[in-house]
Amino acid sequence: MRMAGRIGLAIALAGTAGWVAAQDPETHQNQAAAERERAERARERESEKMREQAEKGRERAQREAERAEQERERAESLDEAYEAAIDQVDEGHYDDALRMLDRVVRDNPRRADAALYWRAYSLHKLGRKADALTTLNQLGSSYPKSSWVKDAKALEMEIRQGGGTAPSPENLEDEDLKLMALDGLMNSDPQKAMPLLKKFLASSQSPKLRDRALFVLAQSGTPEAREILASVARGESYPGMQRKAIHYLSMFGGAESSQALAEIYKSAADPSVKKAVLQAFMITGDKARLLAAAKGEPEPSLRRAAIQQLGVMGAQDELWQMYGTETSIEAKKAIQQALFVGGSTGRLIELVKVEKDPELRLSAVRNLGLIGSAEAQAALESLYKSGTDVRTREAVLEAFFVSGNAKRLIEVARTEKDPALKRKAVQQLSLMGSPEAQQFLIELLEK
Repeated sequence: MRMAGRIGLAIALAGTAGWVAAQDPETHQNQAAAERERAERARERESEKMREQAEKGRERAQREAERAEQERERAESLDEAYEAAIDQVDEGHYDDALRMLDRVVRDNPRRADAALYWRAYSLHKLGRKADALTTLNQLGSSYPKSSWVKDAKALEMEIRQGGGTAPSPENLEDEDLKLMALDGLMNSDPQKAMPLLKKFLASSQSPKLRDRALFVLAQSGTPEAREILASVARGESYPGMQRKAIHYLSMFGGAESSQALAEIYKSAADPSVKKAVLQAFMITGDKARLLAAAKGEPEPSLRRAAIQQLGVMGAQDELWQMYGTETSIEAKKAIQQALFVGGSTGRLIELVKVEKDPELRLSAVRNLGLIGSAEAQAALESLYKSGTDVRTREAVLEAFFVSGNAKRLIEVARTEKDPALKRKAVQQLSLMGSPEAQQFLIELLEK
């Protein structure tokens, strides 16, 4: 009994001690503090985990954006390569054109069918009949639904009928005579000239002659000529002349031409065709349609092209208003470039002062440096002296270099306390060939 009593007493005392501890305020506070600390540590771990996930997401989005930008730049570069190749064809430099067209066929699927046609054309002009026919066969088999197939068949017929011989000087002289005859006939008897112009467009004549036929049509001012131009501009025939036709349609002028251009832009799938229309809008002074494309076009490269054309035509007020409501960094950079093209120094100065986004401020500084006027240089000098952001001050030094402002670079090199900025100024001076810069570098070496 005594043993049982002692056990019972121990249990009772333990229960009493636990109750007392639970009732003790200090013990209760310590336990609560420990619980809060554990909960805080758990929240911190969860927050850190979320921050890491968010950072990984931002890095992934940045990589994807960079890849998309690289792809866009690559696509634009390939399109420019195609245009350069066609320029070589126009100039009669067929060997150079072939090398450039081969790259387009290999690397640019969107232009491969057109490149194959011009490759065959160039081979034909070089007298390489078999190679030209092989290339045309490749075009027909690889791209049976291409709009170039019709032109390819016409070229194939000409090669087979003419024997594919290389052009002689006499033929080149004949072409010049044909150009003169076209102009003369159009001036004296447009009705007789019109069927001949259509014939030239439908044939595989040289790009120079076909281009001239379009030009003569644009100069005629007749409704029939405008309809032919509009048909070619819509891509309904002669795809190699589509962009040239768009250009000449803009020169034709008139409400009908403007409406036709708007319809072409709306229906076109090829970005290069759309860009040609945007340039045509600039030529015709169609600010409203350019502004609509600059604001609403979903394709970034076309938006930039529209903004660029607005800059060329001097739509500074519209661009400035658009900058205030625009959210895309790339579009804002394009607007800054357009303001530079339009010579809007005052607004670029304002952007340098008030723009909060570091990337856009740096872009504005670079554009201001390209202007090089006394007003622009004064604004840059003020920004350098008042600014604390190192990247902005480095950009100002680069702007001084671009504008040839050796005087200010020397001043920075003499007085700047920041070693990195001082080195930057000296580096820029070492790249300049001005007497002032050279004299300063000599002084620096003699110290």
